Amino acid sequence: MIGTLDPARRLMLGAIGLVGFLGLWALVAASGLVGKAFLPGPLDVAARLVALLHTSFAGGTLLVHLGSSLQRFTAGYALAALVGVPLGLLMGRFRLLDDIVSPIFDALRFIAPIAWVPFAALWFGTGFGGPVLIIFSGAFPPCLLNAYRGARQVDARYIEAAEMLGTPSHRLILEVLLPASVPSIVAGLRIGAGLGWQSLVGAELIVASTGVGYMMVQAQSGVSTATVMVGMVAIGLVGVLIDVALRTVEARIHRRLGRA
Repeated sequence: MIGTLDPARRLMLGAIGLVGFLGLWALVAASGLVGKAFLPGPLDVAARLVALLHTSFAGGTLLVHLGSSLQRFTAGYALAALVGVPLGLLMGRFRLLDDIVSPIFDALRFIAPIAWVPFAALWFGTGFGGPVLIIFSGAFPPCLLNAYRGARQVDARYIEAAEMLGTPSHRLILEVLLPASVPSIVAGLRIGAGLGWQSLVGAELIVASTGVGYMMVQAQSGVSTATVMVGMVAIGLVGVLIDVALRTVEARIHRRLGRA
């Protein structure tokens, strides 16, 4: 399996796959089977990407649009983590709270983030708040669920020992449940980041006046396929960077806990 290969070999195989994909893309684009207006080649998209770094399109350069997207993502994702993780730990600790919140949460978490778009547009318009709400709806469930599962999986002996010593509930959560749940929490934050970033792009396609998604919509209206594909590349690259950063944090936590 790929997971058992050394890093150098995995990197080489990944490079082979990337080169093969780009080669196939260039071959199809050059064949004339699809018009260049609808399928520009890799070099055309790369040239357009470089141009958008210093040329304004739909109100800003590519970096300006990425900055707007990242601001919305950061706000929605931070809100999801700040609400989801503590609430998940509390639900894992207190059965009464779990019984009260779980039915509501179970109903809401199956609503796709994109389904919140009309509601977000009615409440917040196309400014900052609408996309933030949609990002929150995508990132919140995994943040809460993984914190909850982490708290429920803590060895009962640790909790009993803390209770026997008269540890107050708030200290038990902070000093027993939270440290023991960290690996599960970080895994949930990683999943939530991916879902939140995907939700952001969906939101910007509909309820935003800036951002990479908005730029792509404007490019589609003007039949600028290269610009649309630049947006797709930017979304993918930023998503990978976010995931790599969180995977690095997750790996370090596992090493510290001796699980690597």
